Amino acid sequence: MTFLDRLRAAERNNDSLLCVGLDPEPAKFPGALRADASKIYDFCARIVDATADLVIAFKPQIAYFAAHRAEDQLEKLMAHMRRAAPDVPVILDAKRGDIGSTAEQYAIEAFERYGADAVTLSPFMGFDSVAPYLKHEGKGAFLLCRTSNPGGADLQGQRLAGIEGQLYLYEHVAKLAQGPWNLNGQLGLVVGATYPAEIERVRALAPTVPLLIPGVGAQGGDAVATVRAGWRDDAPIIVNSSRAICYASSGDDFAEAARREAGRTRQTLAAARR
Repeated sequence: MTFLDRLRAAERNNDSLLCVGLDPEPAKFPGALRADASKIYDFCARIVDATADLVIAFKPQIAYFAAHRAEDQLEKLMAHMRRAAPDVPVILDAKRGDIGSTAEQYAIEAFERYGADAVTLSPFMGFDSVAPYLKHEGKGAFLLCRTSNPGGADLQGQRLAGIEGQLYLYEHVAKLAQGPWNLNGQLGLVVGATYPAEIERVRALAPTVPLLIPGVGAQGGDAVATVRAGWRDDAPIIVNSSRAICYASSGDDFAEAARREAGRTRQTLAAARR
């Protein structure tokens, strides 16, 4: 199955648009795990086990592991997700952006070392920084398009003179992902939930590609507006929430609390789809 096939199957099987982001911060860990970076795997694995039947995808953020020299724990976690939730795709949030042989090595890291189903990329060095990832058959790549942070407008919101009526840069990225760059149907786009009008515009320009939408939960994005702007029957969206779910409780019941919060968010997203 391709990444897109797996994504659609997970949406159908779990009746979910929710992606749980795994951004482990030991200082926020509950109880006996608090401030212990050696427990990153234990914390994340419990979140995974508690929410696996509620999600369309998981999204570990590589920097939260690398900052604590926990890449080995990320490898262990990726293996655990393949065993415990084999039908749930895993998106490695790495936001890589480099060219040539370096990009080839990053692709090997994401898809062979960690076994991710998809990876996030910065497209701003051009197609030759994306192409090495597309050589990995069946894998997906999400290009940063209109991100959830306010500073995204510094570049993504600038108009490009001489390009089809002066498109914004993020609009140009959306058209490339829908069209000439999407050689094997492997591309998706990252669009922030904090900008629902831009989600709607991206969906109009890229009607069939999957959208990875961070910003619901702690960042304040409107879940209902997000779904209405981006979801279509034949075009999946993956709505990510990280901190609001992973740190729903500071007590020993953190996994149970994460499940409750994930269930609530999943239900909100599902209701907006109807």
